[in-house]
Amino acid sequence: MTAPLRLGIAGLGTVGIGVVKIIRQKATLLEQRSGRPVVITAVCARSRDKDRGVDLSAYGWETDPVALATRDDVDVFVELMGGHDGPALEATKAAIAAGKDVVTANKAMLAIHGQALAESAEDHGHVIRFEAAVAGGIPVVKALTEGLAGNDIVRVMGVMNGTCNFILTKMENEGLGYNAVFDQAAKLGYLEADPNLDVGGIDAGHKLALLASIAYGTKVAFSDVELEGIGRITIEDIHQAADMGFRIKLLGVAQMTGRGLEQRMSPCLVPAQSPLGTLEGGTNMVVIEGDQVGQIALRGAGAGEGPTASAVLSDVLDIARGIRVSTFGVPARSLVAAKPAASTAPAPYYLRMALMDKPGALAKVATILGDAGISIDRMRQYRHDEPSAPVLIVTHKVTRQALNEALEALDSTGVLTQTPVSIRIEDE
Repeated sequence: MTAPLRLGIAGLGTVGIGVVKIIRQKATLLEQRSGRPVVITAVCARSRDKDRGVDLSAYGWETDPVALATRDDVDVFVELMGGHDGPALEATKAAIAAGKDVVTANKAMLAIHGQALAESAEDHGHVIRFEAAVAGGIPVVKALTEGLAGNDIVRVMGVMNGTCNFILTKMENEGLGYNAVFDQAAKLGYLEADPNLDVGGIDAGHKLALLASIAYGTKVAFSDVELEGIGRITIEDIHQAADMGFRIKLLGVAQMTGRGLEQRMSPCLVPAQSPLGTLEGGTNMVVIEGDQVGQIALRGAGAGEGPTASAVLSDVLDIARGIRVSTFGVPARSLVAAKPAASTAPAPYYLRMALMDKPGALAKVATILGDAGISIDRMRQYRHDEPSAPVLIVTHKVTRQALNEALEALDSTGVLTQTPVSIRIEDE
């Protein structure tokens, strides 16, 4: 009989317990698919007495994740604690030094320390697998490292944070403001302990940096991701975008250009009937464009016990099968540092302005946009009872630099009653 693959699971939150449940419920299926039994020998969490809804008495127990990572009866260290440093990082380093393979769902740790960890693991002949760290149950890491290995990747983009998508779609569907939906998300437990990780775009930025590294053979460069969260999106933006056939999504885009690697995570307008535009709630989607395969879209649950645990098990089973893949698709020491580049490609933009309700105000706006070479595709002025007049403009394609210069010029006209909102429109 083939020796079992023995797991040590650090972190018994939603995902950790989900992994335990799958292994207990589907032991025969996992063995059939991997060719050997997959078993849990030990687990680790802060509190042993907490009721987690699963009997854990059959497993060894450690309160120190480093102790779990170095146990002789553990072949694979499964890190599900989270956090970019602290116990998660120390235990992962200890596991590699002790000769273990690592499976993790920790996108923050890999986005910041992934290069060093990958080099250490590969130098020791071990693997780090992280399918569960990006887009929950969607197998996007495997798609890039294996399924699309014969392609040069043209572009990677997608909606990668379920909490932000939940907030934006609920604002639209229920007509609620950002603060009200944010509070609902907090009560439902959808937000990280530090909410800015979600709504500030940081969590999604971590994921984008990891995908960009795989797609372009570059060292992970999270610090080079242009980040903008969803906090400034108002219900007026939601309604007015919908009125013109768009929906607002927190969208990540990575692409290699002649100037360097573009990585941006920001709110964008997408056509309402496009694949990205139809995403509801916590659903994620990653769109990959390859030079041979064209465009493919991967869509599914971006978080939750079952989907994320499923992704963890996909990595575990690959290790059980003897499949050894470099952490980022190619040997870590061959990865290059990419030159960061801001996007210069022209795109249409959505502009929301509040103008002084007096003759000539709108004419001044049109003149300044025209002088900057910015043509107007669509414009709407809404009824109002306040001194300022709401105006919505959709431009034809323009560079961000030209738009910024025009907005700066508009600020000096005295016809604006508040700072304009500008959101890029991304054509899929």
